[in-house]
Amino acid sequence: MNKKSPGVLAMAAALAVSVGWSVAGRAQFDIGRLIKAVTPVSQKAEIKMGKGIAANLLGAASPVADQALQGYVNKIGKWLALQTEKPDLPWRFAILDTDSVNAFAVPGGYVFVTRGMLLLMRDESELAGTLAHEISHVVERHALKTMRKGNWAGVAGDALNAVAEGEGGQEFDKLINVGTEIYSRGLDKKDEFAADVRGAVIAARGGYDPYGLVAMLQSFASINPQDDAVALMFKTHPDPEERMDRLLTYVDENLQKYGAQPNNAERFAQVMRTHVAQYKPVARAARRTEGDGTPDDEKSEAIKTIAPIFSQ
Repeated sequence: MNKKSPGVLAMAAALAVSVGWSVAGRAQFDIGRLIKAVTPVSQKAEIKMGKGIAANLLGAASPVADQALQGYVNKIGKWLALQTEKPDLPWRFAILDTDSVNAFAVPGGYVFVTRGMLLLMRDESELAGTLAHEISHVVERHALKTMRKGNWAGVAGDALNAVAEGEGGQEFDKLINVGTEIYSRGLDKKDEFAADVRGAVIAARGGYDPYGLVAMLQSFASINPQDDAVALMFKTHPDPEERMDRLLTYVDENLQKYGAQPNNAERFAQVMRTHVAQYKPVARAARRTEGDGTPDDEKSEAIKTIAPIFSQ
């Protein structure tokens, strides 16, 4: 039996608390305004909701306290966001300090990648592909769409409009709980496949090798699904091998000529040596060997506590 790491347990516990609002509680909603569920949510309301959901997720795991590392990830993420039709969102990117292997995209432009996932990456194209996948979820409003159908329809239809109309209070708090719960259950399978394709396109537009995301999916497919570090990701995402096969087919047919674009492996390796070498992977992809880790003698000595980057 695998021993759960403290980071994974902390994230699971915090998510359980933040999404503890029950289905029975949803039934108490006044759904008289549900007919307004088709009303588009304004960008202002989307950003407001995203900020609340992001705060909940940050209660589960704080950002790694390394301003240089966070700046590096934000520079790549914001460059990729410029390749989309929503460059004006207040995009924020962060590496979360947890062993869990996962990534999240929150409405309004908040993107999180866990330290555990970062440690699986070999070059910058894999990081870019991962960020681009999450950016795609935001651009396509996949989380908002999930909130407006299925078991969340009655709640989200009412509360989304309450936020859009400038109301708040209890309605807003319930909406944030619903939004956070999505991250423990996952988005629609088809939305994940779509984000893979769009993510590869965004990465290629940004000058990166689009096969980077394929390589990340290959890593996921080689990890033991019983590994505690990947439990939440495997629960909330389609089978990684199926994702890899689908995306590889698309990239081969449509983006192969961009495969020669840079992966910036040396720059990425330098960042990892300087800022991440003190951490050890909890989940290890089968393609790696014991000699692939970063040198212990190059551990960073510059880690400093910084204010949460999402307090802005």
